[in-house]
This record gives sequence, structure tokens and C-alpha cells, in this order.
Amino acid sequence: MKYRHYGNTGLEISEIVFGAGAVGGIVIDADDETRRTAIRRALDGGINWIDTAASYGQGRSEEALAWLLKEIPDDEQPYLSTKFNVDAEAGDIPGQIERSMHESLGRLDRDSVDVFQLHTRVSEERGWFQGSIAVDDVLGSDGVADGLQRLVDQGLTRFTGFTATGESSAIHKIIESERFNSAQIYYNVLNPSAGRSVPPEWSTYDFDNIIDACAAHGVAVMNIRVLAAGVIATDVRHGREIPVAPGTEVGQDEASMRKIVEALGDSQGTRAQLAVRYALSNPNVSGVLVGMAELDHLDQALGAQELGPLSSDVLEAVHALVDTDFGRLS
Repeated sequence: MKYRHYGNTGLEISEIVFGAGAVGGIVIDADDETRRTAIRRALDGGINWIDTAASYGQGRSEEALAWLLKEIPDDEQPYLSTKFNVDAEAGDIPGQIERSMHESLGRLDRDSVDVFQLHTRVSEERGWFQGSIAVDDVLGSDGVADGLQRLVDQGLTRFTGFTATGESSAIHKIIESERFNSAQIYYNVLNPSAGRSVPPEWSTYDFDNIIDACAAHGVAVMNIRVLAAGVIATDVRHGREIPVAPGTEVGQDEASMRKIVEALGDSQGTRAQLAVRYALSNPNVSGVLVGMAELDHLDQALGAQELGPLSSDVLEAVHALVDTDFGRLS
């Protein structure tokens, strides 16, 4: 396993991050022995970060990690991050955050976490996306940033982060504020706009190269949805392919992936490994978060990390497709 800088935090994190979310669902839905095996195999493979959220399985992911991590020796404990949502219309944002913090710590049965992250989308104004909060709700007085700083001051979390799936202009403002240590960023072979320019006529959402902005401001990048909720990895649908990027449709992602398969076949490993290797090809990505439903999915992720980033020739082939919006602009 190779490790990368986690922004300006001083942490070194594994290139693969264990996602304990609902799309993969292994921590939530698998039997206890499979869950134990997954965590043990991840740690043995060099993974040193597990990411969860209060909303994953309505708290069941955090509850499972509580007993799973108690079985791990203290000197092998991974970094742990979890997330919270806020309702700006309800007011008292710092109070909402603190309550969420204590609820998560209760489910996790621990005194603190390494990173506590805003999970609610952010936009210029409230409601740009369903439930999104405004930049001012985050950076203004008694907003999210102030509330999180109070938790840092109390020793309940070491660092703070946010999920960068909202309006790109708003995301840039939050990154530039340098009030957050990390960002979870939607970035994959089907929509790499968070890490490179795309055509002006790009048919899905343009995240306007927010990864470079993170690098410029010392904000760590946790790459999420590297498999586009599984669409990249397989043609078999599981019913949890809920797009998080605005305007994204599963059918369009499927059509784009067919173009990639036609161009590259299995020359870069499995489809999932191609996706992980693509993300690792961006040096400004701190870690690639991979959710999994089966132990084989973890093995594939670890195998992709061993294979390493894609070659320049393969990247050029992928980006040639991106530059035509996967043939839609040709």
C-alpha cells in the first residue's frame, strides 16, 4: 500500500479508503463474520482509513463499526471519519452539529473521531438542490464552520470536512476559505470535471476543477463515487444507483461506460480497477474511497492500487472520449 498526504493535516493516508456506506453496504448488510473479514483484510492490506456517516443505514454503519473496531488492537486502529447533515431553516446550526456529533459518538462508542464532515450539499442560495444550504450558512457567523471549530476545540474531532457535491461556484468559495481540512469530491472516469476541464457543451454537471483548487489551498481530497454507484464496475444493477452529481442519469452513465469498454476492453484490469487506477492517476487525490458489497470488491480495489496509476497513453484514450462527451459532441 502507498500513502499520500491528507492535505495540510500532517496525516498520511492509504491510497484506498474503506467506505462503510449504503451503496456497497458490506458493513451494514453482511453477516458478522463477513464484516469481520472485510475489516481485517482491509487493515492487512494497508488501508488505514474507514469512512462512515450517520445516515448510512440510519446509523447501522456506525453501530457496526463500534464493535468491529473494538476487536482491532489499539496499535492497528485506522483513522475514522463520519458525517452529519444540517437543516438551515431550523436554525441553531452549531447546536445541530453538536447534537449530531454526540449521537454519532454514542453509536460509535468512542470519545472522538478524526474527521467530522458536513454531508449536506452547499449552493450559492438555499434550495438550489433539494435540501441544499447556502454558502453563508457554512461560512457566516454561527454557521457550519463555526460549529465545527467548537467541536475541534472540545477535542471531539481532530479535523473538519465537507461533501463537495453541491454547486461548483459555492464549493470553490468554501475551499478558498480554508476553513475545512478536507473535501469529499465526486470524481470518476465518467465525470472527471472535478479534476480537469471538460467541453463547454458537457452534458452532465461540471465541477469546475475543484481538485486543483483544493491542492492550491491545502485541502485534502477524498475521492467519492469512483465507481459511480456501481455503474462503472458492472452492468448488473442493484437498485442503489442513486446519482449524487446534479443532472446525472444512470442510463447516460451506462452509455458512456460502454464507450470506455469498447476503447480499452479489459486491458487495465477489471472495470472497477480501471476506475480506481484512473482516480489514482491524479496526484492531488489524497485517497480513493471504495464502497463494497462483497469481499471480492475489496480485493479488486487493493489489486488496482498495486497496479498503480494508468499510463499516459491510456489516460489520453480516456480523455479523448471525455473531450467529445463520449461521442455526443462528435
